[in-house]
Amino acid sequence: MNESAYIEQNCEGNGMIINLWRLSFTMYALIITVLILILIVFLLWLSYYLGYKKHLNLHGIKQYPKRSGELTLFIDGRELYTRYFADIRNAKKSLEIQFYTVCDDKICNEFLNILRQKAKEGLTVRLLLDYYGSKNVKKAGIKLCRDEGVKVAFSNKPRLPYLLFTSLTHNHRKISVIDGTIGYIGGFNLGEEYLGNNPKLGYWRDYHLKVQGKSVDDLRNQFYRDWNVATQEKQTYLPQENVTLTGGIEHHFEGTNGAHLQDIFLALVKHAKKELYICTPYFIPGKELTDELIKAIKRGVNVKILVPFQADYPLVKEAAFRYYGLLLPHGCKIYRFYQGFYHSKVIVVDDELCNIGSGNFNKRSFYLNDEMNGFFYTPSFINMVKESIEEDIRRSELLTYESYQKRPLLQKGREQVANLLSRFL
Repeated sequence: MNESAYIEQNCEGNGMIINLWRLSFTMYALIITVLILILIVFLLWLSYYLGYKKHLNLHGIKQYPKRSGELTLFIDGRELYTRYFADIRNAKKSLEIQFYTVCDDKICNEFLNILRQKAKEGLTVRLLLDYYGSKNVKKAGIKLCRDEGVKVAFSNKPRLPYLLFTSLTHNHRKISVIDGTIGYIGGFNLGEEYLGNNPKLGYWRDYHLKVQGKSVDDLRNQFYRDWNVATQEKQTYLPQENVTLTGGIEHHFEGTNGAHLQDIFLALVKHAKKELYICTPYFIPGKELTDELIKAIKRGVNVKILVPFQADYPLVKEAAFRYYGLLLPHGCKIYRFYQGFYHSKVIVVDDELCNIGSGNFNKRSFYLNDEMNGFFYTPSFINMVKESIEEDIRRSELLTYESYQKRPLLQKGREQVANLLSRFL
């Protein structure tokens, strides 16, 4: 063998060794990367699981007494904001206000200006916002509020060691208490879109209540429960004295904290004998509630579900279609509101009970969100709500099983993805 052939053969051998070494290194790097990803996923899951367990141990359901009071129902944002802003402008002593969403637009800036003015007048003003839901409010605006005397706090800030859980859970309640004697509760947040000024969503349909009577103390109690958790303070309040209302609307409130709301809704479905209305922007009930709805239909209950035609968040519409497919063959009537966006959270059971609040008919409200719902028993009020829902149904399209079956293949694919993420939608 001549010298050049020997050198060439050795180079080829060395090249094979180098290539094998590179391949082995790549495989080891890939294995290590996969193991690291598995570890990260496990730690995130553990963070979520332990955080959820701790949350349930610390915060349960809060059931307030049944009371009678004066209620005013709002289903239009302009009418609500007109009355609401007038009431907070006329406040003389205190404002305790909690919203999921406050942003940076004309309506929200007007709202914050009023709070600053009332604080300068000497009122005690507290504003509690959800950290995620109000992420678009400007820091400069919050600083200005604080500088001028408004006490501002944020619920559910992400924090270690339960980073994933605290990042996913939100305080979804909307509670306002004015001078300790006027309360507001329902589904409306603050912003231009709730006036129908979002060109994509159009007209906004929602339900909200003004409350007067002894149950305002219950709204105030829930506000301070949340305030003290968010701030680590121990604030208290003096309840109203000598509040007696005769002939008012009988009702009570319940606060839930990432649990128990599903059990409440299950009880409502089981109680239905003739008619059941479910109005929600996000219909992701899960298996247990779906099975109970099918049982209700089989025993003769006329089940009507009212949802938006269009969605305001990705995948929520697709997640709902899985449950439509289970319910439609049994005779469930599903209406999709087409004249704007439907954000109402209402359940009516026969002529006996009506639920209005912040809780949606979805897994996020059942397992993650802090919610506040009202339950109303006076027939005249229930009939008024039913008439409003029937008007909403007249502006909706009935979804048939035939049209459900004809949905595009691409949508079916998105539904599979949505199903995997349904707990968090």
